[in-house]
Amino acid sequence: MPRVPVIGITACTSMIELHATQTISEKYARAAAKAACGLPIVIPSLGELMDSADILDVVDGLIFTGSPSNIEPYHYNGPASAAGTHHDQLRDATTLPLMRAAIAAGVPVLGICRGFQEMNVALGGTLHQKVHETGVFMDHREGKDEPLDKQYGPRHTLHVEPGGMLDRMGLPAIFDVNSIHGQGIDVLAPGLRVEALAPDGLVEAISVESSKGFALGVQWHPEFQVMDNPHYLAIFQSFGKACRHRSVLRQRLLLSA
Repeated sequence: MPRVPVIGITACTSMIELHATQTISEKYARAAAKAACGLPIVIPSLGELMDSADILDVVDGLIFTGSPSNIEPYHYNGPASAAGTHHDQLRDATTLPLMRAAIAAGVPVLGICRGFQEMNVALGGTLHQKVHETGVFMDHREGKDEPLDKQYGPRHTLHVEPGGMLDRMGLPAIFDVNSIHGQGIDVLAPGLRVEALAPDGLVEAISVESSKGFALGVQWHPEFQVMDNPHYLAIFQSFGKACRHRSVLRQRLLLSA
């Protein structure tokens, strides 16, 4: 019998009282289990203690999650962040090499929000540190004091590029998405394909053109109430299908060894 695919979910570092803690938002784990039909496990951000090859030996897919933190701008030769910007150096040290290794190995990858930005930075792209201050784009941040359903409610339309991954999933050319981010793509990394745009022209979804496996990044949060949104669900179902395919291939290799 085919086994349930193992889906690794990247964690953030934080402090709870005096203890260093690895945290994920439960919504990612629930989406991995219910929408992608996988077994979610947490990938802690421990920097040099985490070997990417060891992680890839265990998982059938990876979700690179959103986060309150931003990527340290020296990773893309950007100027220093404004005072008070929240960073997570251990996450950077874990996820950026893991992203590159997973894509190179053809391990299914779904990057969400910060994970979308990690895909661009890991492959050589750059970021706007404050999209709302560029004078070009709308303010894509949520209202921090608003109820959760409003924060994650539809915010703007998404315009899907024809012929890409989202198009092949059967998603409509235009549909509504949430918007909960202050940073965004400036220079697109070599080898990435634009999958969708916001109405203001900001890149909202990307894929790896030459990837040997599923490799998609989205700037919005499709994991939120994913079972109630057919467009969000389609993304996780497609990702889950790719994870199951990798799981079957790994089983065959083990049986033939």
